[in-house]
Amino acid sequence: MSGHSKWSTIKRKKGVADAKRGAIFTRLAREISIAAREGGDPESNFRLRLAVEKARAENMPKENIERAIKKGSGEDKDAAAFEELTLEGYGPHGSAIMVACVTDNRVRTVSDVRHMFSKSGGNMAEAGAVGWQFDRKSYFSFPAASLDFDKAFELGVEAGADDVIASDGEIEIYGAADAFKTIGDALSKAGVQPEEAGLRLIAKQEMDLSVEEILSVMKVVDHLEELDDVQDVYHNVKITEEALAALESE
Repeated sequence: MSGHSKWSTIKRKKGVADAKRGAIFTRLAREISIAAREGGDPESNFRLRLAVEKARAENMPKENIERAIKKGSGEDKDAAAFEELTLEGYGPHGSAIMVACVTDNRVRTVSDVRHMFSKSGGNMAEAGAVGWQFDRKSYFSFPAASLDFDKAFELGVEAGADDVIASDGEIEIYGAADAFKTIGDALSKAGVQPEEAGLRLIAKQEMDLSVEEILSVMKVVDHLEELDDVQDVYHNVKITEEALAALESE
C-alpha cells in the first residue's frame, strides 16, 4: 500500500480529513457532476458509477446524488457549470505539489490556492513548472481478500495495467490514464469493489526527506485539502514508515 494511501487511511481513521473539510457532500457532488458530463447513466459510465458508490458509502442522500448527476449531464439547465482545474506549486524543502480542483469560479479558486500556498510557506508556480514531474495514471486499490494476487496480476496485465502491487493486505493496480475504464470493467466482472479508484498524478521520482520535513510538507497538503474547491492534492515526497508512525502518534 503506497505511502500516499496509508497517509490518507490514517487520517480517515482519526477523522481528520472530513472533520477539517466540513463539506464532504459538496466535494462528492462535484465529483459526480464532473463524471456525469460523460453520460448520466452509472451503468454505462464507469467513472460516474464509482463516484456514486463513493457517495453512497458516505451516506449521501439519494436526492443529492440525483441532483448532482442532473447538473453534470446538463438536465438541470440552471445549474452552475463546473470545470476541472489543476494548479501547481512548491511546498517546503523544494517539494512539488499538484492541486486538483473542481470549481464554478476559476478566479476564486486560483486566489484561494495561491493564498494557502503563501500562508503555508510555499508558493504557486506557472503552468508546467511542476507538472512535468508527474504522470497521470489510473489507480485502483482493494482488499487482498477480494482477489488472489496472481489472479489480480493476470487481470491487471490483460486489462492494460502497468503495475500490480500487494502490500499490507491491499492490492494496488496502476495503469495508463486511458486504461481506467478497461481495468475498472475487468475488476467489476471479477466481482471486485475497489475501495479507491480514479485518475491520479503520480510523481515520476519521489524526494527523500527527514520525518520532520515530511510532516511539514504534509501540513501544507492538509491545508490545501481544506479548501472547498480542492478535490485532491498530489506531491512528490516519499512518505516513510517513520513519518506514518509520527502521524499516528499525534
